[in-house]
Amino acid sequence: MTTDHLDGSLRRASGSAPATRLRPARSAPASLGCGNPLAVAELVAGETVLDLGSDSGLDVLLSARRVGPDGFAYGLDLTDEMLDLARRHAAEAGATNVEVLRGYIEAIPLPDASVHVVISNCVINPSADKPAVFAEIARVLRPGGRIGVSDLVADDQADAATVSEAAASVGA
Repeated sequence: MTTDHLDGSLRRASGSAPATRLRPARSAPASLGCGNPLAVAELVAGETVLDLGSDSGLDVLLSARRVGPDGFAYGLDLTDEMLDLARRHAAEAGATNVEVLRGYIEAIPLPDASVHVVISNCVINPSADKPAVFAEIARVLRPGGRIGVSDLVADDQADAATVSEAAASVGA
């Protein structure tokens, strides 16, 4: 599976080499405060992954590639526009181990204990009900499951070293 053609505008983020850092060029302004959940999730072949707020599906497709044909990647988004775009990208990539679902991160439409890993990139911080989000994450995770969250918020008063250390810890 390749992701080079997602919308004709993929590019490597400035100065980064890993393929997981590929992002659509138009998404840069919307990605401020976001990290790279795949840098902290350590996905393994055969796992089932859930991407909260999957947007255009980039992290879902990258997850699907990492977990391989014996694994599965779900995306969860709220808007029909993003769901349609993510589904189109999955079809263009020939991804057969991907499903994009409509729903709220506070009420995940998956069964209990159904995923090994939940990833999130910039969608937990805006939620007004973070306890519900984390309760839902705990509900859908299999025993021993894990999360890779890369929401990033910096204090205006933080020094450059602190901001840089925080960014590195979430893969930004």
